[in-house]
Amino acid sequence: MRIVTTAVMASTLALTALTGQAAEAVKSGDWHSAKDLESQGSSVQGHMFDGISLTEHQRQQLRDLMQQARHEQSPVNVSEIETMHKLVTAEKFDESAVRAQAEKMAQEQVKRQVEMAKVRNQMFHLLTPEQQMILNNKHRQRMEQMRDLAEMKPSSGLRLSSSGNQRHQ
Repeated sequence: MRIVTTAVMASTLALTALTGQAAEAVKSGDWHSAKDLESQGSSVQGHMFDGISLTEHQRQQLRDLMQQARHEQSPVNVSEIETMHKLVTAEKFDESAVRAQAEKMAQEQVKRQVEMAKVRNQMFHLLTPEQQMILNNKHRQRMEQMRDLAEMKPSSGLRLSSSGNQRHQ
């Protein structure tokens, strides 16, 4: 349950941060390549345009889409995060309350993910067929890498994340 709670909280905060950074990248005009976005800290959006160059017209259209999405985006409900924090740090753990809160937060997260997926779909369809083909090929390559990683022993993945955490402490 703690893992679910942590995952919900982390994904909520990550999505909020990434959406803001992506919007900032659009506002500043840094949509030339994925490297520009990744330097802004937006690796999720960065993958969207990995390996392609955009025309000025495409960049402007993407800026417009992101600006519109930013205005239509539902805000993160800070009180829900605070409620979860209180449940997690309470003297006595109430699993049913945490579960209910996590599900409520997950529903909000799903709404935000659907909103972003819609924007990404619109962005993808602003690209030329050649650009789309490049992105689809890059996506296939990333999926193959993910499959390769998923086939590794689960215990080795845990050791990697544990040793990584020790370095950052």
